[in-house]
Amino acid sequence: MLGNFSYHNPTKLYFGENAISSLKDELKKYGDNVLLVYGGGSIKKNGLYDSIIAVLNDCGKNVAEVPGVMPNPTLEKLYEGVETARKHRTDFILAVGGGSVCDYSKAVSVSVHCDEDPWQKYYIRFEEPSCEIVPVGCVLTMAGTGSEMNAGAVISNHEQHLKIGHVFGGRGHAEVLCT
Repeated sequence: MLGNFSYHNPTKLYFGENAISSLKDELKKYGDNVLLVYGGGSIKKNGLYDSIIAVLNDCGKNVAEVPGVMPNPTLEKLYEGVETARKHRTDFILAVGGGSVCDYSKAVSVSVHCDEDPWQKYYIRFEEPSCEIVPVGCVLTMAGTGSEMNAGAVISNHEQHLKIGHVFGGRGHAEVLCT
């Protein structure tokens, strides 16, 4: 082993066939307004969307959706998600999908209550959040980069030809629940 280090990962994980049933207990810890974030729609084809909506409805949650999160989420999509989350007064973001959906949701979570342009603050100046952060949960549909286990979020700015990641730390970061 090379050197000394400390590792702290506050992520709570649920594994197994019925892991989604644990979502109901976790949702009780958060407010009524949930932002459901997902990608191109495969969760609708495979039935996961219906299962998630059933759990959210059983918990009495008010749900707004941001569908269509693409691989390497764009700045424009980030702004869309922030606007939707603000209008919905989001208390909790539930990402359903792979790493890009998780990354995107973390970027939205630190941007909802940010008074500045999140691109400038987080991706150009690499500042840490100084505002309230909306908690994030992930229902992972595929393993890849480990986005569900960290506080990093990658956003692409096509206009500037940039793809930048920021690992949010310091004062705090999005809580990530994986089922």
